[in-house]
Parts: sequence; structure tokens; C-alpha cells
Amino acid sequence: MADRAPAISAPPAKQAAPRTGPSRTKAPLRDRLTGIALATPATALMLALLIGPTLAVGFLSLTDWGFGARSFAFIGLDNYAEMTGDPVFRRSLINTLVYVGVVMPVSVALALGVALLIQGGRFGRTFFRTAYFLPVASTLVAMATVWQFMLHPNLGLVNEMLRLVGLAGPSWLTDRGLVLFTLAGIGIWETIGYNMILFLAGLMAIPGHLYEAAEVDGAHRPLDKFLTLTWPMLGPTTLFVIVITAIRSFRVFESVAVLTQGGPGNASQVLLFTMYRESFVYFRAGYGAALTIVFLAFILILTLIQIRVIDRRVHYA
Repeated sequence: MADRAPAISAPPAKQAAPRTGPSRTKAPLRDRLTGIALATPATALMLALLIGPTLAVGFLSLTDWGFGARSFAFIGLDNYAEMTGDPVFRRSLINTLVYVGVVMPVSVALALGVALLIQGGRFGRTFFRTAYFLPVASTLVAMATVWQFMLHPNLGLVNEMLRLVGLAGPSWLTDRGLVLFTLAGIGIWETIGYNMILFLAGLMAIPGHLYEAAEVDGAHRPLDKFLTLTWPMLGPTTLFVIVITAIRSFRVFESVAVLTQGGPGNASQVLLFTMYRESFVYFRAGYGAALTIVFLAFILILTLIQIRVIDRRVHYA
């Protein structure tokens, strides 16, 4: 037999070298420029409407400028030092903390209860959602005026209803020991509807098959389902509601300005109304700016504490 010629293997094909041309270098640069272009309008608005005014207020808090004055002097931390010895500021701070301490837990608990009742009901869901949300959609100044007539000691509807059952109605807005809690009750009434809508959204986001699984595991009673499933799943919503309610409570102003003007005897004086009075009534813009910085600091500290404490117990699905 003739010897077979050895097979000649073809040389391995050369792999194409990765492109390092302009197409691979220009794409990331184009993406970065596109991101910058998209973020520029929002950044400019944030600088113009949030960061810029905050820095301006911080600068004014270090001066003695008053509205209408053509000059001012840089006085450093004198406004803050005056604040520590101001009895009106101390009273407004205590009143604000008491107001937040009453409105925040009560409005959150009642809103959750109302949301559970509406979610579990079969009839009238739209009506009850609208009825409870009405205070949120209404003008607060107009509603405060309505409350002023309802809480009148002699002609008000509330005291008239108390007289029908043999009770003497108090002076809701002129009693120093009662006025702040009266305003807190109005604040709860104003806040329940907004919190209820948030809780309803959180309840509708819970998958229905989880409740079926809970029944299989032995959670037959509504209370068992709430404690083992509904409440843990509402953790993120509850955290958001608590933070938003605390911020809204700190910002109480309309009801105080319309109903009490901080009286009687500063019994209903709150931080935001004190800031307004110092800045726009007494024209002490520098001192009002210092109050604003302290007000913002309290909101920031309260929000951070709430998020740090509550977020540890929140279950994120």
C-alpha cells in the first residue's frame, strides 16, 4: 500500500481583535452627557427653590436685617443666643412638641383603623373614602373658620350638643389648659383622610394569596391575620405615614393663625406662628431666619430618628 500523505490541518482562524475605536469610547461619553443634560433642569430647580433659599436664610440668621432696611450688620450667633433666653420661643417649642406628640400617633392609628374598615367593607367604599378625604381637599383657612363657629362657647354646635345631654361645654379656644388639645383635635381631623389614602394603597398592594396561605397556617381570625401578615407588610407604608405626619404636624399654622393667634397667653403659640410673627409682624427678619433654621433642624432630627428607629423593624417585601 502506498503511504498516505499526512493530512494538513488548516491554521487556526485569527480571532477578531476587540474594537477600541471611537465607537466604544464615544458611547460612555455620550451617555454621561445625556445624563447630565437630563439632570440639569431638576438640579437647577433644586438649587433655585430649595438649596439656594435655605443658604440665604442661614446667612440672614447671622444678621440683624429687618424687612425694608437698606443695610444690615453681621452679628454672628446673637440671634441664636437671644433665642435661648426668649420665653416665647421656649413656649412655642414645647407647644409644638406636645402638638406633634398628640396628633402624630392618634391620627396614624385612626387612619389605619378607618382604612381597614373601608378595605374590609362591601358597600360604600367610594363614599367613605371621599368623606374622610374631604378635609384634605378643603382649604384649611376656610375649615378653620368653620371650626371657629362650631367651637363658640355660646353659639357653637359642639357646646349645644353637649347641653342636650346635660353637660356644660367649655371654652374650647380660650381656656389655656384646653386650647392646645383643641387645636390638636382639629389637626387629627385634618390628617386622618390623607393617612387613610396612604394606608389603603398599602393594603391593596398586599397579594391576596398571602391571606390564603395564612389561613392554611392557622390564622383564621382577623386579628391573627392582621398581626402576622397585614401589619408586617404595611411596614414601609407605616414608616412613610409616620414621617409625613410628623412633618405636617410640625408645620401647623393655619388653625393657630385663624382661631387663636397664639393665645390665650401664648398657650397655643407654635414655632411656625412665632416665625411668622417675628418676621412679618415685628419685621425682625434676621431673628425670624434663626427661628426657621432651628425649625428645619428639629424636623431633620425628628425624621432621622424616626427612620433609624422604625426602619429596623420594617419588613420590605
